[in-house]
Parts: sequence; structure tokens; C-alpha cells
Amino acid sequence: MITKVNLELFHRLEGDLIYFKPISTDDTEAVHSYASDMEVKRFIGWNLMKNIEETRAYIEELVRREAAGNHLYASIVLKSTHEVIGTAMIFGFDHGAKHAEIGYLFNKNHWGKGYATEAIKLMSDFAFETMDLHKLHAQVVEANTGSSRALEKNGFIVEGRLKDYYFIEGNYYDKLILGKL
Repeated sequence: MITKVNLELFHRLEGDLIYFKPISTDDTEAVHSYASDMEVKRFIGWNLMKNIEETRAYIEELVRREAAGNHLYASIVLKSTHEVIGTAMIFGFDHGAKHAEIGYLFNKNHWGKGYATEAIKLMSDFAFETMDLHKLHAQVVEANTGSSRALEKNGFIVEGRLKDYYFIEGNYYDKLILGKL
């Protein structure tokens, strides 16, 4: 369950390379740098942000969702520079079955450096150890091999595939559903 304590703990997660902090409109420019990038948007569920005002409004919506107790969001910060490089989220909670979905996105300048792998580990450990969840899952476009690899490095396995689920830039892609107990 999302409690005030769990929310505060989520916002303070820290690994070797990154740490989490509350998502805030103070970071609008950093978030806009990846939320407005077509290459980043290509395989995620967020709408492409057209301008800084739209990004600020979207961050405000994320803050409202979190305050309502339905989602956990955090800015992902690079420890070496204190730069916001991405967003982490846990959402879609089913409190009865004790499971939820995780998601994340990163500025493309920080892809392939192990930050997603570490963010997934931080979220997974938190979900299982602090929130006492039974299962986590993630949905990935099959062509997003970096994301799938990061999940698999953290013990997620492909549990399902929906053929030709996504239509992106004139091509069909399968949806992979990965889970971890």
C-alpha cells in the first residue's frame, strides 16, 4: 500500500550510480529534454511533450496522481553530476493480489550505461521488501531490447507476448509482458 512513509522512502532510494528524488516542476527543463525527444518517446506510453508549458502541466498531473495514492513517481538523478536523467514509476497497484507495474524512461544521452538496470533493482527491492508486493510486471515493445535486457538482468522473465500489438512509425511490434515474483 502507498503510505506517506513509503512515498518518502521511494523518493530517497539510492544506488551506486543514481538516486531518486520527488518529481517536481523544478525539474521541468530536464524532464522536457527527454519527454520531448521523439527517439525517447518511440517506445514508451507517454505523449510527446510539445513545449515546456505542456511538460510542466504533465509533471503537475504526475504529482496529483501521486498525492492521490495511486502512483509512485521519482526523478532519477545521476550521483556524479546531480543531473535529472530520467523518471521512475510504480503504478497499477492491485492491493488484493499485491502486485504492480514498473516503468522508467531516460534521457537518450544516458542509455546503455547501466542506469535502467540500477533503477529497476531499486524499484524491485523497494516493492518486494518495503511494500511487501508479491509480483511486479512491466510491458515493453519488443524492439526496445535495452529495456528488456535491463529487466531480465533483474530477474524479470517474459511471461507473455501480444503479437503486433503496437503500430509505431508504420511497423507492427509485439508487446512483451515481463514479470518477477
